[in-house]
Amino acid sequence: MNYPNGIKKKKAPSIISYKNRGMTLESDLNESNTYYKENKIAYIYKKPTPIKLVKVDYKKNLIKEAYFDKPSTTDYNGIYKGKYIDFEAKETTSKTSFPLKNIHPHQIEHIRNINEEKGISFLIVRFTTLDKTYLLRGEDFLYFIDNENRKSIPLTYFNDKAYYLKSTLRPRVDYIKIINQIMEVNK
Repeated sequence: MNYPNGIKKKKAPSIISYKNRGMTLESDLNESNTYYKENKIAYIYKKPTPIKLVKVDYKKNLIKEAYFDKPSTTDYNGIYKGKYIDFEAKETTSKTSFPLKNIHPHQIEHIRNINEEKGISFLIVRFTTLDKTYLLRGEDFLYFIDNENRKSIPLTYFNDKAYYLKSTLRPRVDYIKIINQIMEVNK
């Protein structure tokens, strides 16, 4: 549209950036874990992805070439009240289900192993479009995997089996509150 005096109205850019997509939940969990650590509640850490360095410029402190060494297990692990905690965090834009393609077979096996050794495993899944975050216990996740022939976990399963995680100021995602409930039931 042309305005008087030759001024042209600029169009808003139509570029969609997917940079850092999926990082909101991770940022919230990292902030929550910092809160737990600072307040001596729990010690939960983000696991680094294992990489193999190929070329490094030590003078410039720069990695020039690297590759993923081996598949990582889950995103977070640590300790709370003497119990081993291990979980995967995922986000989805779907309004109706969580696609199982987001969880790799080695991660499923890892969750199974944690459960067999009496650790506490779970998934934290955020439905970003709905602004809803859930904690799905490892047992309930594995039950679904073992008994359903679907490519995704429906939102109704989360509503029935998972714990809704209401966003708070500090910690942002108070999953330890749910872990307390789970530990109380499993006494």
